[in-house]
Amino acid sequence: MAADAADQLAKLTVSDCPNLEKNLSVLSPHHVNLGKMLVDMGQSHLFAEWPEAGVDDDQKLAFFDQVARLDASYPGGLAQYIKNAKELLADSKAGKNPFDGFTPSVPTGENLTFADESFINFEEAGVKEAKNAAFVLVAGGLGERLGYNGIKVALPSETTTGTCFLQLYIEYILALQEASCRLAGGESPKEIPFAIMTSDDTHARTLALLESNGYFGMKPTQVTLLKQEKVACLADNDARLAVDPQNKYKIQTKPHGHGDVHSLLYSSGLLSKWHGAGVKWVLFFQDTNGLLFKAIPASLGVSAIKHYQVNSLAVPRKAKEAIGGIAKLTHADGRTMVINVEYNQLDPLLRATINPEGDVNCETGFSPFPGNINQLILELESYLEELKKTGGGIKEFVNPKYKDATKTSFKSSTRLECMMQDYPKTLPPTARVGFTVMDIWLAYAPVKNNPEDAAKVPKGNPYHSATSGEMAIYRAHSLILKKAGVQIADPITQVFNGQEVEVWPRIVWKPKWALTYSDVKRKIGGTCSVSQKSTLVVKGRNVYIDGLTLDGALIVDSIDEAEVKVEGSVKNSGWTLENVDYKNEAEPEEIRIRGFKINKVEQLEGNFVEPGKHCLKP
Repeated sequence: MAADAADQLAKLTVSDCPNLEKNLSVLSPHHVNLGKMLVDMGQSHLFAEWPEAGVDDDQKLAFFDQVARLDASYPGGLAQYIKNAKELLADSKAGKNPFDGFTPSVPTGENLTFADESFINFEEAGVKEAKNAAFVLVAGGLGERLGYNGIKVALPSETTTGTCFLQLYIEYILALQEASCRLAGGESPKEIPFAIMTSDDTHARTLALLESNGYFGMKPTQVTLLKQEKVACLADNDARLAVDPQNKYKIQTKPHGHGDVHSLLYSSGLLSKWHGAGVKWVLFFQDTNGLLFKAIPASLGVSAIKHYQVNSLAVPRKAKEAIGGIAKLTHADGRTMVINVEYNQLDPLLRATINPEGDVNCETGFSPFPGNINQLILELESYLEELKKTGGGIKEFVNPKYKDATKTSFKSSTRLECMMQDYPKTLPPTARVGFTVMDIWLAYAPVKNNPEDAAKVPKGNPYHSATSGEMAIYRAHSLILKKAGVQIADPITQVFNGQEVEVWPRIVWKPKWALTYSDVKRKIGGTCSVSQKSTLVVKGRNVYIDGLTLDGALIVDSIDEAEVKVEGSVKNSGWTLENVDYKNEAEPEEIRIRGFKINKVEQLEGNFVEPGKHCLKP
């Protein structure tokens, strides 16, 4: 092996990297090639403390195994990563503006109003089209930032039913699968593929969550887990790779960002497989937004009817709010692109170009630039063609923390990062890129802040905590029923974990009961009313509520072959909310981070396990 290695390393002299040359006898030809690449790319320092052959040989081989993984997982290999890093670090040190020469304007898109005729039509079109879709969940994170030690998708989306985020998403996909095929004429359900991007931190636990729960009703063959690899850290402006401070035979690594989902889908062959199976749309979403599927049917309908190749889901955005804005950027040379511009970049860009006041609200009370919520719908055919050119590589950025104004050294190592929503940056001006704006209450309630951070949020701004995320689900369901004609009592204000929130009736329904507003309207009749203290849970597919007066807790569950009519007056002590101290370690983490737990005092339950027609009337 040593002779072969010496031949392959002919250009590597002792003066280039003596410690590496001393270890040629240990290495395979592939390892030697990797070593030569590292030296050629200015990375000789990685071998500075290596002893001669015979000492720590297993650890040296482990080092090159890690280098091989880093090389294989990055489009263009590790040499391309280092080259990109040198360019981006040079731009960062020089203070180069990534939007220099670009002028922003508001792009073309759809602004939808919940429950109006246009919204209903788009919802119906989206449900019909769902059988031609595939879903991709970006779920590489743990819940530590939330004060939760599990994976984020295992966290309950709400505690009335305890349905975790991953179960909620799967139930929505299965409901879309069934409804889409039914609208297509009763053909047998076409399975909707579901891919989940995991990480070293979440992969095993995500798989265990699926397997221990029977994939929440989805066939295991529908689900694909794609594990994201980390990227090498950078020690300085010369893009020298950072050695792990705990192990001289290991390169320090960090996450590359959720933009890796594109290269993983491409390199795995999954996109080509989906394309061959007739999939037309790929829908991307993030891991802890319990409302997101409320917006998906209408948004998919917009993509289908408007023939968008890229459709970014968005919400109205207040000026200077900490959420990116979707903008059309036109360069002086004629280039254009429609992309997300981060909030801290949007204000200076506007000041430097079209508005000296920067990021301000227009006559609507919101910014004219829609707020990006990181949900994308891509047309698969054009997406696949684009990735054939790029290999799935996404425009990257670097954000080093410099020690001082000289920008000569870092406080700690940095790395290149990429974002899923930056995919349109590489598209030609002819690409049909648009957006769909939904009401915030319907579409956006992410869970990403722990209680202490959420409590520091200025009053009136969103908390984005487990507390606010759960309350947003109850509010959305209450407002949907209210729009459908149900008399819903006004919410009361309560404080949990230092966060002042509106508490609406605790209304939850399974996706198979109602996917769209039309479904809700079809299953509600008569004059119905729900008091503020009430809890209503509907789990059955064919449950019809007619003239119900609810002042307490009511849970209705039924098999798919049963049809249940619910009517009359239900009054009981119901389920109450009890405050929980965030620091009370006697309570489970998922309860503590909410600041409340549910005391199930009294309820009426209807469980229907026999086919046929039934009536639930107290």
